[in-house]
Amino acid sequence: MKISIITAVYNNKNQIAEAIESVLNQSYPNIEYIVIDGASTDGTSEIIKSYGNKISKFISEPDEGIYDGLNKGIHQATGDVIGFLHSDDFYLYDQVLEEIVQIFKEKNCDGVYGNLIYVDKEDTNRVVRRWDSGEFKYENLKKGWMPPHPAFFIKREVYKRFGVFDTDFKISADYNFMLKILSSQKFTACYIPNVLYVMRMGGASNKSIKNLWQKSKEDLRALKQNRVGSVVALFLKNIFKISQFFKKS
Repeated sequence: MKISIITAVYNNKNQIAEAIESVLNQSYPNIEYIVIDGASTDGTSEIIKSYGNKISKFISEPDEGIYDGLNKGIHQATGDVIGFLHSDDFYLYDQVLEEIVQIFKEKNCDGVYGNLIYVDKEDTNRVVRRWDSGEFKYENLKKGWMPPHPAFFIKREVYKRFGVFDTDFKISADYNFMLKILSSQKFTACYIPNVLYVMRMGGASNKSIKNLWQKSKEDLRALKQNRVGSVVALFLKNIFKISQFFKKS
């Protein structure tokens, strides 16, 4: 089973190498690593090029944002399973992808997901927030439940059935996509109760009040568009998010 990992990046020379190394250090042997650069101007593309053929596919050209970049990666991917590693982030340990593939083989799910921790942007040993996913139940979608998208690995055929990210959503396209697939009776999900993914604080969705407001509006639109819920689900989703700051170990 081949697994395709996609990183979309723009002007992140300080952390892109750590993300790349996190993928290259994985114990699973059959990895297709795709890096999509939005025509960085700060030296990021030069760092990526320095890895040569260790990176399976590298595209550097202007894009319309992170979801456009991720969509390009999906169209390039040839793996049986697709996952995403953002350029600020890394996997918690070297056997993450090996474990993911094992679950896919054993249970034949459409998607496999686990837990995620947020860490301080400078001190990655300091855990700020912990996102424990829990088992998937459809009714929980209406209560604001959602697994963390970066810790969610999905069969490539799912993108053929459901399409890719809707780039009309600038911040919540991943949430919209997950609502679409998880609310479908044709999608099966399996949960690994382990922390798989480490994310630095300060991403696009929470870097300003303006972005938080835009994300809330987009989340609400995604809930209504997928007929999962509305304002109550959005409120519960944010309450659930607040509770994650009190679970750090």
